[in-house]
Amino acid sequence: MRNLAPDQHICWTYDDPGQLYDYARSYLDAGLQAGERAWFAGLADPGWLPEGAEFVSIESTYAAGAAVDPKAQVAAYAVATEAALAAGHTGLRVFADCAALLRTDAELDAFARYEALVDRFIAVAPMQAVCALHRAEAGERAVGELACLHPRTNATEARFTLRGDPYAPGTALLSGELDSGADRLFPVALERVAPHPEHGEIVFDAHGLHFVDHRALLHLERYAERRDVTAVLRTSLTTAAHLVELLRLTRIRIEAAG
Repeated sequence: MRNLAPDQHICWTYDDPGQLYDYARSYLDAGLQAGERAWFAGLADPGWLPEGAEFVSIESTYAAGAAVDPKAQVAAYAVATEAALAAGHTGLRVFADCAALLRTDAELDAFARYEALVDRFIAVAPMQAVCALHRAEAGERAVGELACLHPRTNATEARFTLRGDPYAPGTALLSGELDSGADRLFPVALERVAPHPEHGEIVFDAHGLHFVDHRALLHLERYAERRDVTAVLRTSLTTAAHLVELLRLTRIRIEAAG
């Protein structure tokens, strides 16, 4: 994606604590070497953080036990980033072990909406973050719904990425493959990212989209209908225009990706 280096915002899944130890230490150490303030957010101080990295309680950072307030959480990280800069750091780097924040459907929905918002903030701010998910604790559903909102992930559950463009509120950035595996995830991601219409249109910048099937286009049509807008899909995939015509979709306009 043109506005965010993949390493700036990562959804990373793991199966055992050894994987967490290796990745978190190397990730935080890289931030320290770059002059960043480095935070590890978890339930408890793991005791193995690199010298200079700070432990922050996930309960206090994200108000665990209740659904995250997406806008308030992004605002809190904006304040923390400014504080890091004021203290002489080059930015803020956060490794957050997040599965404890996803106990209920309401908590998962709120956290996913927060991830969509904070992704836009990270794109324009000196902040980097890893959302780490223990697979057994988070569950397959949560992994898929969160992974597709990040520009980089090791999760195989999401074969596409949908994100808001921080420089264009009416634009969403779409990449990867919208195949049968996206049939459940894509409509959910649309609701979480929720780009704001401009002049009755929502633009989907799909330069990085490699495949789209009829199911995804039907989801996009219904999404546009509910919001009484036109979905403009900018893509180089010639099959998209053929499918729109074949299905007689009236809420989607295909434009060639420049």
